[in-house]
Amino acid sequence: MMNAAAAPILALRRIVTRFGDNVVHDGLNLCVERGEVVSLVGGSGTGKTTLLRHIIGLTRPAAGEVELFGEPLFSGSLAAQRARRRRFGVLFQQGALFSAFTVGENIAFALRETRRVRDTEVQDLVALKLHMVGLTPEQAHLMPAELSGGMIKRVALARALALEPELLLLDEPTAGLDPARSAEFVALIQQLHRALGLTVILVTHDLDTLAALSSKIAVLAERKVISYAGLQETLQLDHPFIHHFFGGEAGRRAFAHLNPETEPA
Repeated sequence: MMNAAAAPILALRRIVTRFGDNVVHDGLNLCVERGEVVSLVGGSGTGKTTLLRHIIGLTRPAAGEVELFGEPLFSGSLAAQRARRRRFGVLFQQGALFSAFTVGENIAFALRETRRVRDTEVQDLVALKLHMVGLTPEQAHLMPAELSGGMIKRVALARALALEPELLLLDEPTAGLDPARSAEFVALIQQLHRALGLTVILVTHDLDTLAALSSKIAVLAERKVISYAGLQETLQLDHPFIHHFFGGEAGRRAFAHLNPETEPA
Protein backbone atom coordinates (compact mmCIF):
# COMPACT_ATOMS: atom_id res chain seq x y z
CA MET A 1 0.00 0.00 0.00
CA MET A 2 1.13 3.58 -0.76
CA ASN A 3 2.63 5.53 2.13
CA ALA A 4 -0.33 7.15 3.89
CA ALA A 5 1.28 10.60 3.87
CA ALA A 6 1.70 10.47 0.07
CA ALA A 7 -1.64 8.81 -0.68
CA PRO A 8 -4.72 10.67 -1.94
CA ILE A 9 -6.91 11.87 0.91
CA LEU A 10 -9.74 9.88 -0.72
CA ALA A 11 -9.62 7.00 -3.16
CA LEU A 12 -12.73 5.27 -4.48
CA ARG A 13 -11.66 2.14 -6.33
CA ARG A 14 -13.94 0.08 -8.60
CA ILE A 15 -17.06 1.04 -6.63
CA VAL A 16 -20.24 -0.89 -7.40
CA THR A 17 -23.52 0.25 -5.83
CA ARG A 18 -26.79 -1.64 -6.21
CA PHE A 19 -30.27 -1.10 -4.89
CA GLY A 20 -32.08 -4.31 -5.77
CA ASP A 21 -31.80 -4.67 -9.52
CA ASN A 22 -30.83 -1.03 -9.96
CA VAL A 23 -27.08 -0.57 -10.50
CA VAL A 24 -26.12 3.02 -9.62
CA HIS A 25 -22.32 2.78 -9.81
CA ASP A 26 -20.44 0.18 -11.82
CA GLY A 27 -16.65 0.28 -11.48
CA LEU A 28 -16.49 3.92 -10.36
CA ASN A 29 -13.05 5.37 -9.55
CA LEU A 30 -12.12 8.72 -8.02
CA CYS A 31 -8.98 10.00 -6.28
CA VAL A 32 -8.96 13.33 -4.42
CA GLU A 33 -5.63 14.91 -3.49
CA ARG A 34 -5.09 16.99 -0.37
CA GLY A 35 -6.16 20.60 -0.58
CA GLU A 36 -8.60 20.13 -3.46
CA VAL A 37 -12.17 21.43 -3.47
CA VAL A 38 -14.08 18.83 -5.48
CA SER A 39 -17.69 19.18 -6.59
CA LEU A 40 -19.69 16.05 -7.38
CA VAL A 41 -22.28 16.73 -10.08
CA GLY A 42 -24.60 14.47 -12.03
CA GLY A 43 -28.19 13.93 -13.01
CA SER A 44 -30.89 12.59 -10.72
CA GLY A 45 -30.19 9.00 -9.73
CA THR A 46 -26.44 9.08 -10.42
CA GLY A 47 -25.67 8.49 -6.76
CA LYS A 48 -23.92 11.68 -5.65
CA THR A 49 -25.20 11.64 -2.06
CA THR A 50 -24.81 7.86 -2.04
CA LEU A 51 -21.10 8.34 -2.69
CA LEU A 52 -20.90 10.72 0.28
CA ARG A 53 -22.59 8.07 2.41
CA HIS A 54 -20.03 5.48 1.24
CA ILE A 55 -17.17 7.86 2.04
CA ILE A 56 -18.31 8.42 5.63
CA GLY A 57 -19.20 4.77 6.17
CA LEU A 58 -22.97 5.09 6.56
CA THR A 59 -23.36 2.61 3.70
CA ARG A 60 -21.04 0.14 2.02
CA PRO A 61 -20.76 -0.41 -1.72
CA ALA A 62 -21.62 -3.84 -3.10
CA ALA A 63 -18.06 -4.08 -4.40
CA GLY A 64 -14.92 -1.97 -4.50
CA GLU A 65 -13.06 -0.13 -1.79
CA VAL A 66 -13.18 3.25 -0.08
CA GLU A 67 -9.80 4.49 1.17
CA LEU A 68 -9.39 7.52 3.40
CA PHE A 69 -6.00 8.98 4.25
CA GLY A 70 -4.29 6.05 2.52
CA GLU A 71 -6.13 3.33 4.45
CA PRO A 72 -9.28 1.27 3.77
CA LEU A 73 -12.17 2.91 5.60
CA PHE A 74 -13.07 -0.20 7.61
CA SER A 75 -9.54 -1.53 8.20
CA GLY A 76 -7.88 -1.95 11.57
CA SER A 77 -9.30 -2.13 15.06
CA LEU A 78 -12.48 -0.37 16.13
CA ALA A 79 -10.34 2.26 17.83
CA ALA A 80 -8.39 2.82 14.60
CA GLN A 81 -11.59 3.17 12.61
CA ARG A 82 -12.95 5.71 15.08
CA ALA A 83 -9.71 7.68 14.91
CA ARG A 84 -9.94 7.69 11.10
CA ARG A 85 -13.53 8.98 11.21
CA ARG A 86 -12.52 11.84 13.50
CA ARG A 87 -10.38 13.14 10.63
CA PHE A 88 -13.41 14.18 8.57
CA GLY A 89 -16.42 16.38 9.24
CA VAL A 90 -19.81 16.37 7.53
CA LEU A 91 -22.35 19.10 6.82
CA PHE A 92 -25.67 17.46 5.98
CA GLN A 93 -28.09 19.13 3.57
CA GLN A 94 -30.63 20.37 6.13
CA GLY A 95 -28.08 20.87 8.90
CA ALA A 96 -29.32 17.83 10.89
CA LEU A 97 -28.95 19.64 14.21
CA PHE A 98 -30.24 17.93 17.32
CA SER A 99 -33.49 19.80 17.91
CA ALA A 100 -33.49 19.23 21.69
CA PHE A 101 -29.93 20.59 22.09
CA THR A 102 -28.83 24.21 22.17
CA VAL A 103 -26.42 25.51 19.55
CA GLY A 104 -23.56 25.08 21.99
CA GLU A 105 -24.60 21.55 22.91
CA ASN A 106 -24.78 20.61 19.23
CA ILE A 107 -21.22 21.80 18.63
CA ALA A 108 -19.95 20.28 21.87
CA PHE A 109 -21.53 16.89 21.20
CA ALA A 110 -18.57 15.35 19.33
CA LEU A 111 -16.08 16.89 21.76
CA ARG A 112 -17.84 15.29 24.71
CA GLU A 113 -18.50 11.94 23.02
CA THR A 114 -14.88 11.48 21.95
CA ARG A 115 -13.52 12.89 25.22
CA ARG A 116 -10.90 14.78 23.25
CA VAL A 117 -10.83 17.72 25.66
CA ARG A 118 -11.48 18.37 29.32
CA ASP A 119 -14.96 19.56 30.30
CA THR A 120 -13.48 22.88 31.42
CA GLU A 121 -12.24 23.52 27.86
CA VAL A 122 -15.41 22.64 25.98
CA GLN A 123 -17.11 26.03 26.25
CA ASP A 124 -13.99 27.85 25.07
CA LEU A 125 -13.78 25.55 22.05
CA VAL A 126 -17.47 26.02 21.28
CA ALA A 127 -16.94 29.80 21.34
CA LEU A 128 -13.93 29.41 19.03
CA LYS A 129 -15.89 27.33 16.51
CA LEU A 130 -18.76 29.82 16.59
CA HIS A 131 -16.30 32.63 15.90
CA MET A 132 -14.85 30.67 12.97
CA VAL A 133 -18.27 30.60 11.28
CA GLY A 134 -19.18 34.21 12.07
CA LEU A 135 -21.38 33.66 15.13
CA THR A 136 -21.06 34.92 18.71
CA PRO A 137 -20.67 33.05 22.04
CA GLU A 138 -24.09 34.40 23.10
CA GLN A 139 -25.73 32.49 20.26
CA ALA A 140 -24.58 29.21 21.83
CA HIS A 141 -27.66 29.41 24.08
CA LEU A 142 -30.18 29.48 21.22
CA MET A 143 -32.24 26.47 20.20
CA PRO A 144 -32.27 25.26 16.57
CA ALA A 145 -35.92 26.34 16.22
CA GLU A 146 -34.83 29.93 16.88
CA LEU A 147 -32.30 29.98 14.02
CA SER A 148 -32.65 31.24 10.47
CA GLY A 149 -31.72 28.95 7.60
CA GLY A 150 -28.36 30.65 7.22
CA MET A 151 -27.58 30.32 10.92
CA ILE A 152 -28.49 26.62 10.86
CA LYS A 153 -25.91 26.12 8.09
CA ARG A 154 -23.27 27.98 10.08
CA VAL A 155 -23.94 26.04 13.28
CA ALA A 156 -23.86 22.74 11.38
CA LEU A 157 -20.55 23.82 9.82
CA ALA A 158 -19.15 24.69 13.25
CA ARG A 159 -20.16 21.24 14.47
CA ALA A 160 -18.51 19.62 11.43
CA LEU A 161 -15.29 21.48 12.32
CA ALA A 162 -15.43 20.65 16.04
CA LEU A 163 -12.77 17.92 15.87
CA GLU A 164 -10.49 19.90 13.52
CA PRO A 165 -10.91 17.59 10.53
CA GLU A 166 -8.64 17.37 7.49
CA LEU A 167 -11.52 16.51 5.15
CA LEU A 168 -14.86 18.34 5.01
CA LEU A 169 -17.85 16.82 3.19
CA LEU A 170 -20.78 19.06 2.25
CA ASP A 171 -24.14 17.91 0.90
CA GLU A 172 -25.84 20.79 -0.96
CA PRO A 173 -24.26 23.40 1.35
CA THR A 174 -26.19 26.39 -0.06
CA ALA A 175 -29.56 24.67 -0.64
CA GLY A 176 -32.44 26.75 0.69
CA LEU A 177 -30.44 29.98 1.05
CA ASP A 178 -31.27 33.16 -0.81
CA PRO A 179 -28.57 34.44 -3.22
CA ALA A 180 -27.03 36.87 -0.71
CA ARG A 181 -26.83 34.30 2.11
CA SER A 182 -25.56 31.69 -0.35
CA ALA A 183 -22.72 33.98 -1.47
CA GLU A 184 -21.81 34.69 2.17
CA PHE A 185 -21.72 30.99 2.98
CA VAL A 186 -19.56 30.22 -0.06
CA ALA A 187 -17.13 32.97 1.00
CA LEU A 188 -17.00 31.42 4.48
CA ILE A 189 -16.14 27.99 3.06
CA GLN A 190 -13.43 29.56 0.88
CA GLN A 191 -11.98 31.33 3.91
CA LEU A 192 -11.96 28.17 6.04
CA HIS A 193 -10.48 26.11 3.20
CA ARG A 194 -7.52 28.48 2.98
CA ALA A 195 -7.08 29.09 6.71
CA LEU A 196 -7.34 25.46 7.83
CA GLY A 197 -5.81 23.71 4.82
CA LEU A 198 -8.94 21.64 4.35
CA THR A 199 -9.78 19.24 1.56
CA VAL A 200 -13.44 19.75 0.62
CA ILE A 201 -15.81 17.44 -1.25
CA LEU A 202 -19.28 18.75 -1.95
CA VAL A 203 -22.45 17.79 -3.77
CA THR A 204 -24.14 20.81 -5.32
CA HIS A 205 -26.68 21.70 -7.98
CA ASP A 206 -25.97 25.41 -7.61
CA LEU A 207 -23.78 26.63 -10.47
CA ASP A 208 -22.67 29.79 -8.67
CA THR A 209 -21.47 27.70 -5.73
CA LEU A 210 -19.73 25.26 -8.06
CA ALA A 211 -18.01 28.02 -10.03
CA ALA A 212 -16.83 29.85 -6.91
CA LEU A 213 -15.50 26.88 -4.99
CA SER A 214 -14.39 24.06 -7.27
CA SER A 215 -10.78 23.28 -8.09
CA LYS A 216 -12.01 20.03 -9.68
CA ILE A 217 -15.40 18.76 -10.84
CA ALA A 218 -16.28 15.06 -10.84
CA VAL A 219 -19.08 14.41 -13.33
CA LEU A 220 -21.17 11.31 -12.62
CA ALA A 221 -22.90 9.70 -15.59
CA GLU A 222 -23.20 6.25 -17.11
CA ARG A 223 -22.62 4.76 -13.63
CA LYS A 224 -19.07 6.15 -13.46
CA VAL A 225 -17.08 9.34 -13.12
CA ILE A 226 -16.86 10.32 -16.79
CA SER A 227 -14.80 13.47 -16.20
CA TYR A 228 -12.59 14.72 -13.38
CA ALA A 229 -11.09 18.09 -14.26
CA GLY A 230 -11.16 21.82 -13.67
CA LEU A 231 -14.11 23.94 -14.70
CA GLN A 232 -12.87 25.08 -18.11
CA GLU A 233 -11.90 21.56 -19.18
CA THR A 234 -15.22 20.20 -17.90
CA LEU A 235 -17.14 22.71 -19.99
CA GLN A 236 -15.41 21.42 -23.13
CA LEU A 237 -16.68 17.86 -22.63
CA ASP A 238 -19.12 16.88 -25.39
CA HIS A 239 -21.72 15.02 -23.36
CA PRO A 240 -25.51 15.49 -23.06
CA PHE A 241 -25.39 16.04 -19.30
CA ILE A 242 -22.74 18.77 -19.63
CA HIS A 243 -24.81 20.60 -22.23
CA HIS A 244 -27.97 20.30 -20.14
CA PHE A 245 -26.47 21.10 -16.72
CA PHE A 246 -24.04 23.87 -17.66
CA GLY A 247 -25.49 25.22 -20.88
CA GLY A 248 -28.53 27.23 -19.80
CA GLU A 249 -28.95 30.81 -18.70
CA ALA A 250 -27.78 29.98 -15.15
CA GLY A 251 -24.58 28.53 -16.58
CA ARG A 252 -23.90 31.55 -18.77
CA ARG A 253 -24.38 33.82 -15.75
CA ALA A 254 -22.25 31.72 -13.38
CA PHE A 255 -19.41 31.32 -15.88
CA ALA A 256 -19.41 34.87 -17.26
CA HIS A 257 -15.85 35.33 -15.98
CA LEU A 258 -14.61 32.70 -18.44
CA ASN A 259 -13.68 33.36 -22.05
CA PRO A 260 -16.69 32.97 -24.41
CA GLU A 261 -15.11 30.05 -26.22
CA THR A 262 -14.96 28.05 -22.99
CA GLU A 263 -18.72 28.23 -22.41
CA PRO A 264 -20.75 25.14 -23.31
CA ALA A 265 -22.66 25.13 -26.53
